[in-house]
Amino acid sequence: MDYLEKARRVFDVEIVELQRLRQRLGDDFTRAVGLIKDAVDARGKVVVIGVGKSGHIGGKIASTLTSTGSPAVVLDSLNALHGDLGMVADGDVVLALSASGETEELVRILPAIARFQVKIIAICGDSDSTLAKNAHVVLDVKVEQEACPLNLAPTSSTTAMLALGDAIAMVLLEARGFKKEDFAKFHPGGKIGRSLLMRVQQVMRPRESMAVVPPTATVRDVLKAMTSVRAGAAVVAGEDRQLLGIFTHGDFARHFQSDPKVGERLVADLMTLNPVTVHKDKLAVEVLKLLETHRIDDLVVVDDDKVPVGVVDSQDLTRLKLL
Repeated sequence: MDYLEKARRVFDVEIVELQRLRQRLGDDFTRAVGLIKDAVDARGKVVVIGVGKSGHIGGKIASTLTSTGSPAVVLDSLNALHGDLGMVADGDVVLALSASGETEELVRILPAIARFQVKIIAICGDSDSTLAKNAHVVLDVKVEQEACPLNLAPTSSTTAMLALGDAIAMVLLEARGFKKEDFAKFHPGGKIGRSLLMRVQQVMRPRESMAVVPPTATVRDVLKAMTSVRAGAAVVAGEDRQLLGIFTHGDFARHFQSDPKVGERLVADLMTLNPVTVHKDKLAVEVLKLLETHRIDDLVVVDDDKVPVGVVDSQDLTRLKLL
């Protein structure tokens, strides 16, 4: 059996179903996002319900909504009629997931939910189902084929639900003006939280720990300056303290291969002009992006006057657990 070929078939089937879902997106999706936005803006929430695999997908959707500024809770369909309906309030939006739209436990609580002044958004695969008929908006996630070779196990259908939930959450994020700073409030732990909460000036090496040299310095003197502060790069600055360039250990190694006497040359002739910089007040996450985009290990930090005030070494980010 060719395991790789079998695995690729799963991807192929699900990709096709996602493409079909993308093509079906229309006014109902826009209405669904609008209902949720209005509810959340009015300090309401999203109540997510589902059973079985749909319930697991619903839990992930609720988590994504909550972490991106749209409060959501998961209502257990089995316990809803035994007190858990207390988490539903007038003004909320109910997001109900069911591939068939006929899931018994879910359908059974629809009359109770209807007593509240809420809007119901159905994510299901049958627009003629009981769930769809009791919903204010229906988002069709019908699939022609599950990725299961027996066409039984929920695979393509759950992937479609999950992708649709992600689309709702991400569109809401933009519609509600959710920013990186807001994201940081909800993710204070781990690498994401640290990179979003910390500022560049909190992770940089300050000026006194930098190797700052004039353009008239020789490469030999630059290497001494770098060694004295255990830095992998030296910042070249003029008499007015303005940034002129940067010279790294990597630059020295490359030039030494072609010129063993490079140590006697002026750094001004070999430095990298107009190096990549970042403002000291930027979020640390900007550093990660710049280092990755420009494929560099050292980033010069500047102030409002473009004067170098620090440097970020990628090794420091590893120590701070930002990489």
